[in-house]
Amino acid sequence: FFPPDEVIRKRLLIDGDGAGDDRRINLLVKSFIKWCNSGSQEEGYSQYQRMLSTLSQCEFSMGKTLLVYDMNLREMENYEKIYKEIECSIAGAHEKIAECKKQILQAKRIRKNRQEYDALAKVIQHHPDRHETLKELEALGKELEHLSHIKESVEDKLELRRKQFHVLLSTIHELQQTLENDEKLSEVEEAQETSMETDPKP
Repeated sequence: FFPPDEVIRKRLLIDGDGAGDDRRINLLVKSFIKWCNSGSQEEGYSQYQRMLSTLSQCEFSMGKTLLVYDMNLREMENYEKIYKEIECSIAGAHEKIAECKKQILQAKRIRKNRQEYDALAKVIQHHPDRHETLKELEALGKELEHLSHIKESVEDKLELRRKQFHVLLSTIHELQQTLENDEKLSEVEEAQETSMETDPKP
């Protein structure tokens, strides 16, 4: 007793693709031998009909096999075509993926730049605009010029006061010298008068 798988395997080994071609050929050979050895015309005709029937079955099986073979070839060609189309689609998908990665990187750079621009815009918004800044600079320039004039005026006055103070000091020094000279002269005169009073008269 053989298991079902073993029976199927043996049958496939005997019958080729399982269509019974070997069995039909063996049957055809046996019918031909019987036809050759037939004793009567009726038996020979019967064997002849059997051979024709077996040949028809073999031709039909062969035609069927050729059709299946052609169909398999067409299917293989179709599969090959589909495989090439799939390969092309895969290559196109890889190219699209690479392009999408580039676009993603570019989008990230644009987003980063926009974030930096927004941050700079927020900083700029806290400062006055160009027109107001120019007005403030002009006002500061005028104020600086006014302060410069005031500085020059103060320096001129200071120089004048310095000169006046120098003249005053010189005058004081001269006055002091005159007073000292007058004091010395008075002392000399007093000394002379005192000596004249103490000397005896001739």
